[in-house]
Amino acid sequence: MVGAEERSRELRAQGAQIDAAARGAPGRRHLEAVPEGTSAAKSLGLVWVVTPSYSITAAGLKKVLEGKAEVHIGGEPSAGRPSCVVLYAGGMEEGCLDGMGRIRELYPDVPLLVLGSRLDLARARAALQSGADGFVHAQMDPAQVLRAVEVVQKGELAAPRQLLRYLLILSQNGNPEIGNLSARQREILELVVEGLSNAEIAGRLYLSASTIKQHLRAAYKVLGVRNRTEAAKTMRDPARGV
Repeated sequence: MVGAEERSRELRAQGAQIDAAARGAPGRRHLEAVPEGTSAAKSLGLVWVVTPSYSITAAGLKKVLEGKAEVHIGGEPSAGRPSCVVLYAGGMEEGCLDGMGRIRELYPDVPLLVLGSRLDLARARAALQSGADGFVHAQMDPAQVLRAVEVVQKGELAAPRQLLRYLLILSQNGNPEIGNLSARQREILELVVEGLSNAEIAGRLYLSASTIKQHLRAAYKVLGVRNRTEAAKTMRDPARGV
């Protein structure tokens, strides 16, 4: 009986030694399962999507960033400091610059990406000139939008490839005034180029016909043209002008 007890004590002692050696062995790591939805795997940190309301575009952006970032959507910042701010400009050109200014006051050093509802090179140029770190639009491939968030977080600029050609055209001996058009003026002139009447443009943009006329008159002054025919010609071929 005594021999059996001694043998049992020896085995327990050997087991304790093995456990101690395992705990002290170099290169050993304790593995734990990380619950889904935690921030441990969110390599892009907290992304604040600034939008006045929860839209389809915001929902789509959240889906794009899923698994890569924690996404906060709304008009007010969340409790944590964001690693990137995405400002949804939509069709509200007038409020875009104000929104950029407010964001810069809150987070002067946080990358700022402007998200448009469509490709608008004039707005992209204006956004970058006003201090944005990049411009993307809702019609881009999701992988491109995700890449843009990654790029601006690295301290680089992100913009559509078409913007380079647009800037080259403006830098030539053509009509640089095109770059001075507001996003709304350019949007209306593009519809003029398509052949739409003022009434049709008003219906398309949910504006009044008188508002369309006011935007066109202002655009004519910017371009230095006299009528919609000359304006359309300038928009078609900026390098030649009228």
